[in-house]
Amino acid sequence: MNKKEYALLKHREWKGKLEIICKAPITTKEELAVAYTPGVAEPCLEIEKDESLAYEYTGKGNTVAVITDGTAVLGLGDIGPSAGMPVMEGKCALFKRFANIDAVPICINTKDPDEIIRTICNISKSFGGINLEDISAPRCFQIERELIEKCDIPVFHDDQHGTAIITCAGLINACKVTGRKMGKLKIAISGAGSAGISIARMILKFGFGDVILCKSNGTIYEGAPYNNPEQEKIAKITNKEHLAGTLADAMNGADILIGVSKPGVVTEEMIASMAKDPIVFVMSNPIPEIMPNLAKKAGAAIVGTGRSDFPNQVNNVLAFPGIFRGVLDARASKITEEMKEAAARAIADVIPMEELTPDYVLPDPFNPQVVESVRAAVMAVAEKEKSN
Repeated sequence: MNKKEYALLKHREWKGKLEIICKAPITTKEELAVAYTPGVAEPCLEIEKDESLAYEYTGKGNTVAVITDGTAVLGLGDIGPSAGMPVMEGKCALFKRFANIDAVPICINTKDPDEIIRTICNISKSFGGINLEDISAPRCFQIERELIEKCDIPVFHDDQHGTAIITCAGLINACKVTGRKMGKLKIAISGAGSAGISIARMILKFGFGDVILCKSNGTIYEGAPYNNPEQEKIAKITNKEHLAGTLADAMNGADILIGVSKPGVVTEEMIASMAKDPIVFVMSNPIPEIMPNLAKKAGAAIVGTGRSDFPNQVNNVLAFPGIFRGVLDARASKITEEMKEAAARAIADVIPMEELTPDYVLPDPFNPQVVESVRAAVMAVAEKEKSN
């Protein structure tokens, strides 16, 4: 039995990765009367007077909705909401396993951004946070932006920000290993969708250096005829020399390559054209932009991928469980840029300087320090922002 057959076998066996377990004992009439009518009326009346008490009397404060429209599922593309359900269930299982957060998979049967926004707003009172997942660009930017404005709970598009946080955490440590100093580095990004744009913004916030994003048409620069509105926005703060060309042009002399595009778009020659001992994070899944052995053969000093069978896995599970644990515990209403930066630094700091190696710049997701470090860092920022 191969891996694909085994995965199908287990999913058929599980019939879903989640189950609901009742915490309230209901074995007698007295217990029934407390858990349901008439006893249940008392917390209802208290919450009516003070809505914040929903965090005290219900599971709201430990419940997150994981929501997709099925338009950008993994590397599979627009496969629809039903086909996206196994991924949403898997994400919910990770929330529970790593941060003991109860998460609910929700697949919305519409591609209309306004309808998606209305739907999520209308169900948001049931949850302490919203994790958006696998929604295609550029619609995902509008959806997240408007939900953050309209909802009074944290909203987080993990494909954007989770990927950016882990990437920057890895880059912080990779720069230490290769002796690079942040500030004047040249960074090429293959892929200018939600992940690529978010990574570019965070790289700039950390001050690594100049970023050049590239899509299949060519590099992103101000006024490029193929830019969408979000790409035109990012073009105003990236690609300082207004380079118009291909990914190969963007990579020439670059210190860092970030791949969030598609398999096989990077060659050994393109890696060889980069600066000495370059850092290469190629995260197309399941097949990266270039295989790690070929990248190393061409001169890459550090290679990371999205896969668990190679060193330096750029895995979002390093970020989102701790981030949501932190904002839920702090009862924060938003996940701010400062929280994201703090999360990236916390992940990087899990590995002591003396333990960093070219094959170990990101911690193992099963390291219990990861969630706790991220949670503490996010909570510290949340408390600081509340006091200001």
